[in-house]
Amino acid sequence: MQADLLLLQPHVYNSYFKQWIQQNVAIKDGRFLYVGPRGEDTFQAKKVVDARGLYMLPGFVDIHLHIESTMVTPESFSQGLLRNGVTTIVPEPHEMANVFGLEGVLEMINASRSCTADMFYAIPSSVPATPLETAGGSIEIEDMDALLATGDVICLGEIMNYVDVIRDPECKTNQILKHMRERYPDLVIEGHVPKLLDLDLAQVIYAGVDSDHTHQTVEGLEARIGAGMFIEIQEKSMTPEVVDYLIQHDVSEHFCFVTDDVMADSFRERGHLNQIVRKAIRMGMAPEKAIYAATLSPSRRMKLHDRGAIAPGKIADFQLVSDLGELTLQSVYKKGSEAYSASGPVTSIQAQTASAAYRFPDHFYQSVKLPELHEADFAAAVDVEDGTYRCRVMTVADGSTFTKETLVDLVAEGGLLQWENSDCGMIATFERHGKHGGKAFGLITGDTIKKGAIATTYSHDNHNLLVVGHNVRDMLLAANTAIKQQGGFCVALDGEIKANMHLPVGGILTEDPLDTAAEAVKQLREAMQALGYDHYNPIMSIATHSLPVSPYLKITDHGLIDVNSGKVVPLMVEKI
Repeated sequence: MQADLLLLQPHVYNSYFKQWIQQNVAIKDGRFLYVGPRGEDTFQAKKVVDARGLYMLPGFVDIHLHIESTMVTPESFSQGLLRNGVTTIVPEPHEMANVFGLEGVLEMINASRSCTADMFYAIPSSVPATPLETAGGSIEIEDMDALLATGDVICLGEIMNYVDVIRDPECKTNQILKHMRERYPDLVIEGHVPKLLDLDLAQVIYAGVDSDHTHQTVEGLEARIGAGMFIEIQEKSMTPEVVDYLIQHDVSEHFCFVTDDVMADSFRERGHLNQIVRKAIRMGMAPEKAIYAATLSPSRRMKLHDRGAIAPGKIADFQLVSDLGELTLQSVYKKGSEAYSASGPVTSIQAQTASAAYRFPDHFYQSVKLPELHEADFAAAVDVEDGTYRCRVMTVADGSTFTKETLVDLVAEGGLLQWENSDCGMIATFERHGKHGGKAFGLITGDTIKKGAIATTYSHDNHNLLVVGHNVRDMLLAANTAIKQQGGFCVALDGEIKANMHLPVGGILTEDPLDTAAEAVKQLREAMQALGYDHYNPIMSIATHSLPVSPYLKITDHGLIDVNSGKVVPLMVEKI
């Protein structure tokens, strides 16, 4: 019998039994033909690989992530995936959608077509994330219908505005959910429901949202699984208590591992979904269970029934590893062809992808519609009489992207808040999509910078210009650098730019290769830490200061946002 590829005697991971069986594997036309004892006496293969001593497992499948979080284009992202054993992803491009709406989603899909890794898209469901911000684009119900008609999307991406789902039956998000339930009853609907329990959780599930990828506790995990939710475990949820729960309970069909957001330097140095599987194994999870949570479990969740297992008829996406505990990768195959080898040069399939760089439309490189800023733009003007006032302050804490509200007493004098004489920094945001030029400012403290300034056009999810600083001079320098170069992430100190990552595509992506982007991100991280930023992920921390669905106090161009109440709240609480 003819075959394209025959692998001899690897330890094959059987996804259905969650165990290893030493077998031969024949592949034909990009799919697995046979798994069993028959070998060269039965199959005349064009290529034979002696895989004795190696572990053969399916390509990893990541069903919840945002390519834009790595700040690279799909081509660069795909190459990073392959060298980490990831062959299929379900990205949700709501960052690009917040800049360019439907066109942004379509262009990300177009940019993915020549990539080796398979990319099945999720429809951004919450663009803008809430009505309390100004984004560059929006995704409406008719846009979702258009995307579903293309055949390039397989689910409705994370429903983020859970506050309105619970409290406002007529809100846009509930209209979307009703439309999807009625018109596309089999469509997978993803969720973002941090900390919800009891009746609030039940209401969100009742509305059609049946997964959650946010930070989990054992209490929340058990409540969600017990209510029929599918849980997507990202690294920040991998506390000893949560992992132990997953180990001790028979819940393999109810959870998988996902990455959500991966910084470029972490991608290069630590890996991708393989790093999460490796971590689970190190924390005591059996390799067979950890691998299941990155292969068949996520595939089933997304109804990708043609992958996630090494079995006849399935797509021949697989990886060969030499050390099971460390997942030491030797090679990765996509549809039966070698896509990555740890010991060899760039393969032909990689070279083909690398040479097909995608060019976005010209206006994607002109997305920052802001004039140069001046000192007056950072004047902390307050319409109050002179005196001391109790003010709300955004408080950053290492270990989470949540920001709490702290009350601090500050002096107002001559119509200006005297913040520069306090321990607080200023946080300001400027609408940069050419809509109305709105802006807002607030105060910030905690595990953030203690000097200098940071400015970025990469700020979830609206991606307006966000500036944090301790003096106006550095804030101006960082902000205007980002504006002049049509997008970027800039760090300034004492009148000098200390780090600057140019993000020309929509103000959020670089077209540099992953390794180049990783070095730029590393320099950003080090520069932010040198200013006193004390956080496990300072870039993601500051980028989510403007995310009004992430607890507790955030800022948009509308003002300070109390996330739990879903309202704009004043900076000043009372006069002392």
